[in-house]
Amino acid sequence: MIEPKQSYTIWFSQRTGSTLLNDALSSTGVAGNPCEWMHARDPHTISKEEVEAMWKGGTTSNGVFGVKTSLNREWINGFRKLFELPVTATQAEVWRAAFPNCNKHIWMTRRNKVRLAVSWWRAIVSGEWHRKHGEKPQEHDIEDKYNFDAINHLYIECSMREAAMEQFFSEEKIVPLTIVYEDFILDYEGTVLNVLAYLNISSENVIIAPPSLDRLADAAAEQWVQRFREERQQDWVNKGW
Repeated sequence: MIEPKQSYTIWFSQRTGSTLLNDALSSTGVAGNPCEWMHARDPHTISKEEVEAMWKGGTTSNGVFGVKTSLNREWINGFRKLFELPVTATQAEVWRAAFPNCNKHIWMTRRNKVRLAVSWWRAIVSGEWHRKHGEKPQEHDIEDKYNFDAINHLYIECSMREAAMEQFFSEEKIVPLTIVYEDFILDYEGTVLNVLAYLNISSENVIIAPPSLDRLADAAAEQWVQRFREERQQDWVNKGW
């Protein structure tokens, strides 16, 4: 298997639009196929053959490879062991061993972490993580599934995940291309074009497919947002929101 000529990684925490961006970039035919290639694989038993299989699946004919991940440090440990790298090697050096020529990084975030956590919890209790564009909304009886502790845990977890990603970047002074969910959904095509420009991929004659997914937010989710906002700040003297 020939190594990718160029690799890039999309770093994301849950519910930040990473699947929407994955589908958009894949649709161009020139920006790799940045799926979660490590999903369902075991970092403790990963082989070089499996790594090459990921290259094959995520690389377009122009040699561009893409992958997306929420950063599990077990993968850093697994790749470090697989490629026999010293403990002094930075996380980015380990990453480049697994994904050659990976010098471009895209960080997806969401300003409103409360809405992120609620969206995450809604997906967990409903089982509906994505909705294809134009599909009829699934019927869910989830209004009584509000759980302060669960949403609070996810609220904290997304912040910890982003802190881990920031550490990855700061080790080698990496400045990623930052995509904010709230801006992405307002300017879908412009965001995708910005990514292509960042990757130094010409957008001439490139066709970007329309958004593949519809938003899942509903009345129940909005009720949970407001309820959590109030309960999280209960008894606070200086409320932030």
